[in-house]
Amino acid sequence: MSASPLERIAPALAVPLERVRAAVAPAASATHGPFRPLLALLTAFWIYVALSNILYANSMQTSLSSMKVEHVFAPWDARLVQHLLLYPLFMFSMWSSLRTGWQPLLRAIPLQLLCALAFSVLASPALVVGEITMGHMHGHGSQFEEKNWSDLHTFLTGPEIPIWVASATGFMVTYGFGLALITGFAFYQRLRDSQLRSAALERALTQAHLAALRMQLSPHTLFNLLHTIRGQITWDPPAAQAMVVQLGDLLRRLLSAGEREFSRLTDELQFVSLYLELQQRRFADRLSISMPPRDDVARAWVPSLILQPLVENAVVHGLAGHDAPVSIRVEAEMRGERLILRVSNNVAPGKTAGLAGIGLTNVRERIEVQFGAAASFSATAASDGLWVAEIQMPLLRDGPAGPDVPPANTPA
Repeated sequence: MSASPLERIAPALAVPLERVRAAVAPAASATHGPFRPLLALLTAFWIYVALSNILYANSMQTSLSSMKVEHVFAPWDARLVQHLLLYPLFMFSMWSSLRTGWQPLLRAIPLQLLCALAFSVLASPALVVGEITMGHMHGHGSQFEEKNWSDLHTFLTGPEIPIWVASATGFMVTYGFGLALITGFAFYQRLRDSQLRSAALERALTQAHLAALRMQLSPHTLFNLLHTIRGQITWDPPAAQAMVVQLGDLLRRLLSAGEREFSRLTDELQFVSLYLELQQRRFADRLSISMPPRDDVARAWVPSLILQPLVENAVVHGLAGHDAPVSIRVEAEMRGERLILRVSNNVAPGKTAGLAGIGLTNVRERIEVQFGAAASFSATAASDGLWVAEIQMPLLRDGPAGPDVPPANTPA
C-alpha cells in the first residue's frame, strides 16, 4: 500500500513540531506557576508602602507634637514591625487572589473581597502587636491593654472599632493597588507568552511548509529519473547500470539536501549537474548542457534544492513538442549583494512552457516563504526562442546552518 502525502512528509515535520514543544514549554510553565516572577515586584511594592506609611506617620506626629499633642500615631519601629508581620499575609492574599482569578465573575468577586478583607482587618491588630513588641503602649494601644474585654458594650462603643475600620479601609485601598499592579503584570506576562507561542508556531508552520515543499520534490524527481533509466535497460544495459549508480548518488544528495533549509551553491550546482548528466545519457543526441565553471561560482548559500525544479522543468518542457536539439544553460552571478540564479532552455516555436507546473510553483512558494519581498522569481519566454527562469535573492555569504555543515556529497 502506498504512503499518503501526509505520511511522506511526517519525518520532515517532526523537527519543527519538536521545536514548537520546546518553545511552548517555558510559556506553559509560566502560566501554571505565575506567582514566583511577581515576588520581587510585590516585595518592592510592599517596601514602598511600609516606607511611605512610616514617613507619613512620623511627619504627622511631629506636626502634632509641636502643638503638644502626643501619642496619636504609633512610633516608626512599631509600624515597621506591623508591616513585617503583614508582609507574609500580603503575599499569601495576593497568591490566593491570582489562584482565584476573575472567572466566573459572580463567584470571583466575593472571593476576591474575602481575600482583601482578611488582609486588611488584621492591619490594626498587627500594629498593636508591634507596639507591644517595641514597648510602646500609648494611645489606642493602651486602651486595648486596659480595656475590660468582657464588657462587649464598652468595647463596641469605644474608639477601637472606628480605628480598626479606618485602618482596614486604608489597607484595603493599599491591597487594591497591589492587586491591580500584579493583575496588570500577570496580564502582560500572559500576553508576552502568547506572542512567543504565536511566533514559535508561525516559525514551525513556515518550517513545516518548507519541509513539505522539499519532500514534494523527491517523488516527482524520482519518477522522471526511473522512467529515464527504464528506457535504457532494454537496449543499453551497461548504460542503465551506470545510470543506476548515478541515481543512487543523486538520491543520497537529495536526502541530504532535503534535511537542510540552505545548502552551499556549489553543492546545488553539483546536484543539478548530476541530474542533467543522467538526462543527457538518454538524450545524448538532443540534449546539451552548460554549467558555470567551478572556479567562478560564488561562495554563497541558497535554499536547498532550489535549482532542481528549474532544470527539471527545462528538460521536460524543452524536449516536449519537437525533435530539435535542446540546450540548457545554468548560470550563477553576483551583482553587489544580490545573487542571480538563471536556467534557460530553448523551446519549440510557439510553445509556452511551465507556467503552472509543480516545479515552478514550488520555487515561487519557497522564495516567498524564505525571503518575502527581498527576493523575486520570474519564468518567461524570451524573444529569441528561449525560456528563462530567474531567481534574484540576497547574497548569503554565511549560511544559517553555519560554515561547518558538510557538503551534500559527503557519504552517509
